[in-house]
Amino acid sequence: METKIEGNSSGSSMSRWITFISVLVPILVAVLLFMPSKIDTGQDWVYFLPHLNAVINSAATIALLLGLFFIKQGEKVLHKASMTTAFMLGALFLVSYVIYHASAESTSFGGEGWIRGLYYFLLITHIILAAVALFPILWAYYYGYTGQYGKHRAVVKYAFPIWLYVTVTGVIVYLLISPYYSH
Repeated sequence: METKIEGNSSGSSMSRWITFISVLVPILVAVLLFMPSKIDTGQDWVYFLPHLNAVINSAATIALLLGLFFIKQGEKVLHKASMTTAFMLGALFLVSYVIYHASAESTSFGGEGWIRGLYYFLLITHIILAAVALFPILWAYYYGYTGQYGKHRAVVKYAFPIWLYVTVTGVIVYLLISPYYSH
């Protein structure tokens, strides 16, 4: 049985929160990336964060694929656990990403030839899809969490492939640029 939430203040309140977060996060990330000067933490540990982010994205990819596997097997409890893990890893990634880009200059890609074109294609599609992914991901998680499974399935058709693409390309982009990190 589906829980009816949309017609009440809880549903409209959640809609406002999801929209607010989905707009705020990409704006915050853009501001951090293009800040004229970075926050000086005086700490070198921030240069470890891109490596950590690649591990987090890899783990999120595995959690997403396990979530798909479990739901196809009818294992709803394991599916929920996997998707909650992916969701929490995404939140952890976002915090780590914000800290890094608030305090470290962006690294330039030094590759040449076809690899340069591939890198920028993956980077640009990754950035665009990461910016729009949060909205359907939040709705998919909310609908699943509140038992609105019809709506959950409808949103997941879009959210899942975008989220999976973003996590996978995040790791690939990291692997391509990691030789050019200065720290």
